[in-house]
Amino acid sequence: MGVSRSGYYAWRGRPESERTKRRKRITKRIYQVFVKSRRLYGSPKITQVLRQEGERISQKTVAKIMRENELRSRTVRTYKATTYSNHDYPVQENVLNQEFVAERPNQVYMADITYVPTAEGWLYVASLMDLYSRKIVGWRADSRMTKGAVHRSAGAGV
Repeated sequence: MGVSRSGYYAWRGRPESERTKRRKRITKRIYQVFVKSRRLYGSPKITQVLRQEGERISQKTVAKIMRENELRSRTVRTYKATTYSNHDYPVQENVLNQEFVAERPNQVYMADITYVPTAEGWLYVASLMDLYSRKIVGWRADSRMTKGAVHRSAGAGV
């Protein structure tokens, strides 16, 4: 390594520098704030907390220390309502009463809507199934979940 024996022992015996002590103290404090936030805070929020405590530190330094110690914040998705239940539309009565049996084809149909995440956003798929044969007799995919998509899926196969 190109280091003299005496130079190595002199380096090993030196006291820790103030800069190294500060870095260790800040790293420990960043970890404490990170864990206390349930691993949610990123470098901007942790920087804000440290500054409120009187520490002079930049956000880039906090980000670098977090990166070096593999501290990554968890992102929490905000709640998004997918169903609008507060409406004045008529609600159809349940004529099947949870008995999902059909005695002949084209007697009972079941409809469902599902959504699939894609690189371009959500894809909504409405399908219509003949309960007797359990085959999909109509379906429609759309970028928006609308009643028109459901109606068109019903008209496609029946």
